[in-house]
Amino acid sequence: MQLGQLKRREFITLLGGATAWPLAARAQQPAMPVIGFIESAGPNKQTRAAFIKALNEFGYVDGRNMAIEYGGADAHNERLPALVTELVRHQVAVIVADGPAAVAAKAVTATIPIVFFAGSDPVKLGLVSSLNHPGSNLTGVTTLNTAVAPKRLELLHELLPTATKIAVLVNPTGPSAELLLGELKPAAASLGVQIHVLQASTRQDVASAFAKSVELRAGALLIGNDALFTSQIEELAALSIRHAIPSIYQYPAFAAAGGLMSYGASLTEAYRVMGVYTGRILKGEKPADLPVQQSTKVELVLNLKTAKALGITFPISLLGRADEVIE
Repeated sequence: MQLGQLKRREFITLLGGATAWPLAARAQQPAMPVIGFIESAGPNKQTRAAFIKALNEFGYVDGRNMAIEYGGADAHNERLPALVTELVRHQVAVIVADGPAAVAAKAVTATIPIVFFAGSDPVKLGLVSSLNHPGSNLTGVTTLNTAVAPKRLELLHELLPTATKIAVLVNPTGPSAELLLGELKPAAASLGVQIHVLQASTRQDVASAFAKSVELRAGALLIGNDALFTSQIEELAALSIRHAIPSIYQYPAFAAAGGLMSYGASLTEAYRVMGVYTGRILKGEKPADLPVQQSTKVELVLNLKTAKALGITFPISLLGRADEVIE
């Protein structure tokens, strides 16, 4: 984490301005706002770029009139409270956080604005009291990808109607695991399929979980929404091919990387909106007055090359509904 450089960065900025501004003028200059950007699992170039581009549209440029301090817990959610506490100690202007980090941030500060991304219902996660009226120092974006998890299960069933056993990969330390399973269990019962829950809370656990799904003779694998999994989408796609198990995840990047199917909302669009909200807060608006944005657009992406490698043929019903087909 780069927070140890925070004071040094501020000092260098002020020192650099000393050659251009008289002392009296410098004394009147406001401090450069610092944004604390926490990624619970690891850096994501695409989401960072979308966030920064939105901030730029508000006139904020990193290193010129604001600074971004990045921090990550490398999928160790127990480290998040300490990371947030460090940001609070340095009095950052805004904290930007994904689901697990947002939960930790809410527990640490009730004053510093927090802009979050949540793949599950932020009300059920305890982040806000309502979507329209957050009523606190938090606001942000939700894709509700947990809510459409039953649809991902239906897609697997439509593709593989004879598969009666489907594995579900979750991170038990993440805030969405119980919500996800709560959505999937009744859906599985209605489809007449049995789900086997596989747990992974570290990167090493993920590889083991794929091997376990083969041992269980699961007909397919549904990957739950969690920052740990999102941070290694390419590895997930490679593992699904290596173990020859048909898999589905929420983000299009999974299918683009070689995964069989993806169904869900755009993560980069969510971070673009987070950048907009961060810009508005830096301009003086309050999180309590900014409704949580809900992304309702979902995309179905199919990878024909992977299907061929797995000996699977997509039915016309799926191909006709796909937003993108990768050949």
